[in-house]
Amino acid sequence: MKKLSIIVPCYNEEESVPLFYPAVNKVMDTIPDLEPEYWFINDGSKDNTLKEIKELRKKDPEHVHFVSFSRNFGKESALYAGLQAATGDYVVVMDVDLQDPPKFLPQMYDLIKTGEYDCIGTRRVDRTGEAKFKSFLSDMFYKVVNKISDTEIVPGARDYRMMTRQMVDAVLNMPEYNRFSKGIFSWVGFKTKYLDYHNVERVAGESDWNTWKLFKYAMDGIADFSQAPLNLAVWIGTGSFILSLIGLIAVIIRRVLYPDSSIFGWASMVCIILLLGGLQLLCIGILGKYIGRVYIQVKNRPIYIIKEKK
Repeated sequence: MKKLSIIVPCYNEEESVPLFYPAVNKVMDTIPDLEPEYWFINDGSKDNTLKEIKELRKKDPEHVHFVSFSRNFGKESALYAGLQAATGDYVVVMDVDLQDPPKFLPQMYDLIKTGEYDCIGTRRVDRTGEAKFKSFLSDMFYKVVNKISDTEIVPGARDYRMMTRQMVDAVLNMPEYNRFSKGIFSWVGFKTKYLDYHNVERVAGESDWNTWKLFKYAMDGIADFSQAPLNLAVWIGTGSFILSLIGLIAVIIRRVLYPDSSIFGWASMVCIILLLGGLQLLCIGILGKYIGRVYIQVKNRPIYIIKEKK
């Protein structure tokens, strides 16, 4: 019998955990040739998430396992920890809030076991129920990142996907500290098929992903898989230098031709200084973003720290 490892990152999901397990188990019962292995990753939750996970383990110690972090390290770290812990022939990543419909598991398995695909992913075709501004930012992110990056990131793609052991091992061979899984899944390659579905709302609780966190996550994704911001800084600097040079030449010519004329006022000069200073700070900030990521990587700190594992 093949084994399917189900990775479930959790952060403050005490209401969702008791609902997730029976919902997925009900679907797994329809796949008799797959044995489930649950890995709940408690990402430093501040509520009773860990307690609920331990209750599940008491009921099913053979199949339910968990990893509990010493603090909150983020979903990407939790996902990586789950991939490291998983021992299954196939591995699937799911959100505990059931926004990733378990009903797709049989279809995923039927497709992946043929050997034609290495990964069966999912993507949302709409964002019904989400704030329009958040949906707009998400759509713009996919458009921008796919234009400036060599790695294609499928619009609407979810982390919810079933992967072969070979693909999982390839992902684990990328132990970078700053992780953007959607980009990593695409970068490693392998043949992937996507299943489309309409947005599903959470079964319980509230999402921890607000607009600001999603924006920072998007910026991390761009920095991880594109050097376009660095190139932009070069072009901004070059353009500013050329414009300044043209302006300097124009001032000299005007001074020679019209010695008695007033050449610009102090207000204009201040505006120019502020413009050039702002452009310099922008370029330095972009450069610092990349240097900071290199600095964090070379310190070689662990991606996460385990407090408890069973």
